[in-house]
Amino acid sequence: MTERSHESHENVPSRQRRRFAGISSRAYEHPADRSALVALRKLSGFDTVFKTLSGLLPERSLRLLFLSDSVRVSDAQFVHLNDMLRDACYILDLEKVPPMYVNQDPQPNAMCIGLDEPIIVVTTGLVELLDEEEMRAVIGHEVGHALSGHAVYRTILLFLTNIALKVAWIPLGNVAIMAIVTALREWFRKSELSADRAGLLVGQDLQASMRGLMKIAGGNHLHEMNVDAFLAQADEYEKGGDLRDSVLKILNLLPRSHPFTTVRAAELKKWSETRDYQRIMDGHYPRRDEDKDTSVTDSFRESAAHYADTVRSSKDPLMKLVGDIAGGAGDLGGKLRDKFTGQGGGGAAGKGGATDGSAGPQEPRNPDEPGAAGS
Repeated sequence: MTERSHESHENVPSRQRRRFAGISSRAYEHPADRSALVALRKLSGFDTVFKTLSGLLPERSLRLLFLSDSVRVSDAQFVHLNDMLRDACYILDLEKVPPMYVNQDPQPNAMCIGLDEPIIVVTTGLVELLDEEEMRAVIGHEVGHALSGHAVYRTILLFLTNIALKVAWIPLGNVAIMAIVTALREWFRKSELSADRAGLLVGQDLQASMRGLMKIAGGNHLHEMNVDAFLAQADEYEKGGDLRDSVLKILNLLPRSHPFTTVRAAELKKWSETRDYQRIMDGHYPRRDEDKDTSVTDSFRESAAHYADTVRSSKDPLMKLVGDIAGGAGDLGGKLRDKFTGQGGGGAAGKGGATDGSAGPQEPRNPDEPGAAGS
């Protein structure tokens, strides 16, 4: 049984798990999420601004709503969830256990919100869908949000989304707010990948994390699902189609606050196989008492390097095109035309293009015709 250091984490489930004393959220944060958070933490007066802003946000109303119309997890109610919550906080060394509520809603969902103090909410649909180990990963996910400070930005996102709906009739006002909402959503999608990693650190059971994501996607039918086949969907999604599909992927993703479920599963499995994950499990990780010394420049450099590597290794047609262009490939117009029309023959001015300075442009020739350029 995991050794206990203080009273607030008594009555924790007995399976032994590693504890990460003093761990910084930087240990598990996605590079894009981490660079933004590091920059914000360095801003002078950042906390003051958001505490002032909290007076404008419906946080107090949300707290009263959950207190009055949901069930608060405690030693007397949903005891097994309370044990998991304390265990998650103990493993990630989050000293103050956030309040958690179970809300009647058939839709499986969980969230961590709040500016001054985070609160965690899980729906009855989620509680009924997941087994104990799967639920442990979800609670670890939400505790990861709390440790990173994501609850602040989620609360702001909810507030701004509500404002955007109210001012939708004002063209310029709506455009400005939606630009902020879109940026926050992109950030928050990366924060979800960070929190998935935190959930794995808490549950320390990759298969349980995979099962939970599969159930969120396909319901309580595990006997009909397969992890490898589910991950293969993510691979097919990434590399399938042409540029038109790449654009549709972006349009489908923009209104979402979470990445697609198969993508989350693939990203989490990929991270679980990295040296960074193994080092954390071996006890070598960034400590939160070092957060103040973290370089913003280094964090942005890591984020840029991650995105560059993503472009280079991506199987998505659009990302491959971006990589080709960044690598010096020419004829952008021809590449875009060929990708969108599904033609793979390339432009006429290939390796055999004229170099003698002869007069004006000529009609492009079919590469399959005898004597065509590039043959």
